Amino acid sequence: MTNTSHGDVIFRQLECRNLKVKNRIFRSNVSGKFDNYDGSGTQTRINWETKFARGGVGAIVSSYVPVHRSGRIMPNYATLESEDRIPFWRRLVAEVHKYDCRYILQLSHSGRQRDQAGVENQFSTAVSSTNSKDPFHGILCRAMSAQEIKEVISWFGQAARRAREAGADGVELHAANGYLITQFLSSGINDRTDDYGGSLENRARFALEIVKEIRRVVGRDFHLQFKISAVDHNDAPFFYEKKGNSLRDSIQICQWLEQAGVDAFHVSTGSMFPHPLNPVAPSFPYATAARTYETMLSSGVLTLRNYALFRYRILNGLFGWLWSRLVKKKARQNAELHKQLGMGSDVTDLEGLNVAEAREIRRNVNIPVICTGGFQNASLIRKVIDEGFCDAVSIARPLIANTDLVNTYFAKGRDLPDRPCTHCNKCLVNAIENPLGCYDVSRFDGDYQRMITEVMSVFHPTSFEEQDEAASLEEVRRHVA
Repeated sequence: MTNTSHGDVIFRQLECRNLKVKNRIFRSNVSGKFDNYDGSGTQTRINWETKFARGGVGAIVSSYVPVHRSGRIMPNYATLESEDRIPFWRRLVAEVHKYDCRYILQLSHSGRQRDQAGVENQFSTAVSSTNSKDPFHGILCRAMSAQEIKEVISWFGQAARRAREAGADGVELHAANGYLITQFLSSGINDRTDDYGGSLENRARFALEIVKEIRRVVGRDFHLQFKISAVDHNDAPFFYEKKGNSLRDSIQICQWLEQAGVDAFHVSTGSMFPHPLNPVAPSFPYATAARTYETMLSSGVLTLRNYALFRYRILNGLFGWLWSRLVKKKARQNAELHKQLGMGSDVTDLEGLNVAEAREIRRNVNIPVICTGGFQNASLIRKVIDEGFCDAVSIARPLIANTDLVNTYFAKGRDLPDRPCTHCNKCLVNAIENPLGCYDVSRFDGDYQRMITEVMSVFHPTSFEEQDEAASLEEVRRHVA
């Protein structure tokens, strides 16, 4: 344990070309169904984001924000597809700024990774770089035409402009974890034969044209970061798929992107979501998945297969074997790295999962690198920043479990919270149907009601309309009195 009062690298300001962040902890993008069906935002999302700002993180990367409703992962996600969305995001950003926390909007398009179509997409086929369905859910898709590619590029540019008009401190392109930009980048997915497929240069063309369009629209003085999977591992858990991009491929892509105007990289892994390495966990929450996965049964042609794998205990072992092979291998490699770094036994083998790859990217670019991958222990975070693996870390699940992780623990010299995240992934599996929050009842002494009270706390203060109604009622009471 180290006293963090002065000189702690975690609390050293991070400077990007167009952005300064008060410390080295980012809240990573993590998505929940908090908003209205039409893609307009709600007070619940504001409440959600403000919790992390109050807890001390230096910056928040928003959840997945579609640049167009056709690119939603699932309904009830706020979008940035039109001018009337700007006031909501402006209000959210203003609330987060009250805590000296920066807010970065993550601009996204699902492509074929459309988990729940929503009524507006129900009878359309998802667009992608390919005609091949995704290997996890079996969501059907078709390769985009050149005209459609140009249209989507323009959507990203206009969404970046709206983000700037809303007062956001920057934007992040979600080009990791299997979403549309990944579908173009990855050699395991992209099977095109035109200018957007084949060679690495061609596969990177879509991403580079988006970056150039954003720079054309918003100029050079607005923060733009790029989330990339350092290694695709596209053959996990489905061994019959192609491997996808290597670390060498990603380094070259990052160098091109830096030249095109990207200000920072956010390093992740995996070519789909979920993936055995993202979000990584020692085991899979089968019982929760069996309950919530019913919602997705109509999404793809393979979802019934997955439902059976989650639902029937006898099949859990088969899925678990496929899922955990790469996890165990990566855990062994990570444990060896932790040993070299002198970490103690309180750092689990899966923490800092992507730091080795982040270091290689950092060695080959001249802009900051943010690394995600199960971080929770302050000593490990301090070590990887001090030794040049990355410039900052991003955290999601451990911050859902302890939104005050930075202020209450790290700032007071403590490595771990009293009740650390167990990486059970029940938060993310519940998010298909239920509010996003920590669903590990063991962290609440087995008290289910106490856990649910905490999950539901994000709905207070209530909606805009209810607040207005409450104000009107109060006004009436004052007149009556």
